[in-house]
Amino acid sequence: MHLDKKERSLLGLSTILLGFLFVLLIKAQGVAGSQVTFQETAVPSLIKTEQENQQLSIENAKIQEELVKYAQGQSASSLLNQQVHEAMMNAGLVELVGPGVQITLDDSTRVATGDEDQNKYYIHEEYIREILNALWNGGAEAVAINGQRVTTHTEVFCGGSFIQINGTRQMPPYVIGAIGDSHNLSAALKFYGWDRLGEFQEQYGITRKLEVLDNIITPAGKLKEYRYAEPVKEGT
Repeated sequence: MHLDKKERSLLGLSTILLGFLFVLLIKAQGVAGSQVTFQETAVPSLIKTEQENQQLSIENAKIQEELVKYAQGQSASSLLNQQVHEAMMNAGLVELVGPGVQITLDDSTRVATGDEDQNKYYIHEEYIREILNALWNGGAEAVAINGQRVTTHTEVFCGGSFIQINGTRQMPPYVIGAIGDSHNLSAALKFYGWDRLGEFQEQYGITRKLEVLDNIITPAGKLKEYRYAEPVKEGT
């Protein structure tokens, strides 16, 4: 095949361009190879450093979490202790002291004559129950009778010549101490029958005395023993 002058010139130019392109390709491969070599050495190091940083971050987060839990645990413990103490106070299981009133009731020293009813000369459990109700309505925070703390389990009933309170036999005089606002307590007593006891005092000679004191001590009550009752389980 014979090529003319113009075709030979184009073929030569094409050959030169191909050679130039080949040289560029080789250089490009060399650069890419160097980049790959850099990546093969640098990237693993960066990854390792990042992994170490992540591990440190995880450990730091765990420490922070433990510190938070510790702090919350301390706070929860203090709160729990406070709640338990308040519950014990509300249940009457803690000895308390504070301002309030002291009431003294005692049988009469007089003797019934004629057709008089001798029972009128005695202090009855109903008098004590009325006083207790009056004190609670007057805002009493704690009440005790003859050293017996009045709680939700306290019973007051007549047992003949004595009045039973908290399973103990109490004899007159009956000293009732109540902690609270003395003005409110006195007003509640007057509203709920204190004057009626005053009439009995005049007629039959029973003792009815009310004192306002700065320090009333109410002893701690006792725990109730449960034989049949038990807490309701969740989900039942």
